[in-house]
Amino acid sequence: MKHLLKVLRSPAVRWGFLAVALVFIVWFVWNNWTEIADALAELSLVALALSALASVIYVLFTLEAWRSVVRDLGNPLGFRSSVPLFGISQLGKYIPGGVWNIAAAAELGRAHGIPRRHSVAAMSITLLVSIISGVAVGVIAFAVSPGPLFQQWGWVIWVAVPLLVLLVPAIMNRVISVAWKLAKLEPLDTSISTRGLTATIAWSVAAWITAGMAVAALAIGMGAPLTLLTIAQCIGGYALAWTAGFLFIVAPAGAGVREVVLAASLAGTVDPGAAVAIVLVSRVLLTAVDLSLAGVGVVDARILSRRGRD
Repeated sequence: MKHLLKVLRSPAVRWGFLAVALVFIVWFVWNNWTEIADALAELSLVALALSALASVIYVLFTLEAWRSVVRDLGNPLGFRSSVPLFGISQLGKYIPGGVWNIAAAAELGRAHGIPRRHSVAAMSITLLVSIISGVAVGVIAFAVSPGPLFQQWGWVIWVAVPLLVLLVPAIMNRVISVAWKLAKLEPLDTSISTRGLTATIAWSVAAWITAGMAVAALAIGMGAPLTLLTIAQCIGGYALAWTAGFLFIVAPAGAGVREVVLAASLAGTVDPGAAVAIVLVSRVLLTAVDLSLAGVGVVDARILSRRGRD
């Protein structure tokens, strides 16, 4: 991690990082454009608009989950300042490797007076909470999905439950401490509090619910029944799909893995063609939100920089 941070200090590397991230995003959209166009043609504007709105709220909730940790570690960070920092760093999700968004956040955070070790810790804790809460919420998919795949793998519920112990502040801080020693990083001078961790968990769960609602809007718009069962299935399915995609670190933003798991969670509720359309449109909407947030962040950062020079 130290070597990554040193590399990212170069302005040329920062712009190169953004360029590579954009290439991966464009590649995904281009490679699936035919299916995407067909799916958009079948969707109503109302369903698409509701899903897009929920996608925006989902990303903002994930931002707040991360900001809760940053602030709890002793770094006051306003919402406006957090947008460019979080938005740009999240483009790292689209580069295979699973650590680029963490490394980018650490480097970008310097402009806001946030020590690198705090930025790395904040993003790491946020991701760990997202994974654990995602698995916990994803259990819903196993409990309610009529698909045969999930019925056969119901035992994963019992594997997920023990992970919840990691959400205890004392245990979470211990895990981070051990991880820092193994990675030979500079020791932290602070730790996550019960209040800070609780806020992060709450924002993360709210994010999973909102992301699931975005998928549900698409599914219902393509023929799924408007029931609590469908909504619960979409919420749990997306949380599980995101977690699986994140853990498969060689895929940019979990591309491919997330779609397979989400499509499997929708099996039995919508036909296979609709499932493919749903996962593709969902991916495009979230990609568009990520790009938009990063774009807003870049523009806003320039405005603030110019005001500072005036």
